[in-house]
Amino acid sequence: MILCVRFRLDPPAPGASGASVRGAGEALRGGGEALLPPLIDLLAEFTPVVEAAPPHEALADVRGALRYFDRSPAELASVIRVRALALYGVDCVIGAGPNPMLARMAASEARPGVTLVVDDPAVFLRDRPVAALDGVGRATARTLCGYGLDSVGRVADAPLAVLQRLVGARTGRELWERARGIDRTPVVPNAASRSVAAERSFPCDETDRTRQRLALLSLTEELGTRLRTEGQVCRALAVTVRYADRSTTTRSRTLPEPTAHSAALTALAYAVHDSFGLQRARVRGIALRAEGLAGAEGAAHQLSLDPTDEKARRIEAVADKARAKFGPRAVLPGSLAA
Repeated sequence: MILCVRFRLDPPAPGASGASVRGAGEALRGGGEALLPPLIDLLAEFTPVVEAAPPHEALADVRGALRYFDRSPAELASVIRVRALALYGVDCVIGAGPNPMLARMAASEARPGVTLVVDDPAVFLRDRPVAALDGVGRATARTLCGYGLDSVGRVADAPLAVLQRLVGARTGRELWERARGIDRTPVVPNAASRSVAAERSFPCDETDRTRQRLALLSLTEELGTRLRTEGQVCRALAVTVRYADRSTTTRSRTLPEPTAHSAALTALAYAVHDSFGLQRARVRGIALRAEGLAGAEGAAHQLSLDPTDEKARRIEAVADKARAKFGPRAVLPGSLAA
């Protein structure tokens, strides 16, 4: 049994100890990711097989822990939730399933304080839209829906050969298995991160589009600097908007080419932000995740005859050296420094 634990890195819960509240408050002002390591250590008290998924999620293989502690998945999840609240003032949303995919889907639908356990994958998946499956993007979902395969149950009932003709041999096989609740992805402790993320929380409900964009700009600058420092590039960006009622909306898009160039990240983040059509929505926070990380040495860059792009990249390299020597705020875009 796999637990997907999503830590709700909102302001500390009432009743938490003073030291915990102060520590959580400092971490939250830095985007919340600083709290993840101690929360991972908390999960490691129950099982050594824990995989972190920054900024606020972790997968834990608790099959051995269930036997050792003689508890059900829901009971073990309750103990984890209570300890996270008591020690760090952080609430959790927990989903449980026989594999990582089902655990993540359960966590997406679980309510705070209640663990959603998937006992029958076929019943849990059957009536869900096909876009709910891992690896099914908008283009694949549009193709499948065009042939009437708009639910997971219909995809599961379709012959494998039909799916492979529609979306390709490898993708069709993976889709066919996932529609039946099969996910062969292991939980890998201490695995290299496949993504990096950062978050900005607003002190009050924010409806001003300009301030939301300034938060996005600071996020792309932070992630771009981090990627370049670590010699990595990303293939896609995911933007998550958290509203006043604590609900969230997430959308992701693929970059034209793998990059760590801040200007390219900012342009795509702005495009995703525009697609939300927020208007007067009350926004409590914005998170940005760089996905599909890979080494920069193996990334290809399309050469351009435009000298502006090359000049921007040279300036960026100089700014990175200044930040490394004098601190992360040594060089900032003018709109952030104002």
